[in-house]
Amino acid sequence: MENNEYTDINLVCKDCGSEFVFTAGEQAFYAEKGFDHNPVRCPSCRKARKQQRQNNN
Repeated sequence: MENNEYTDINLVCKDCGSEFVFTAGEQAFYAEKGFDHNPVRCPSCRKARKQQRQNNN
């Protein structure tokens, strides 16, 4: 699928409750990787969660 088949979507982060945009480009990337679900965390919460996981290893 091409980027023009997607439109930006506003989502709400499940951690902080802020609204963030899931861009058409990100949607195309998710589809290319075979991900079935939209992200549930905003980019900053995703980054913080990733950092926390790395620190626990």
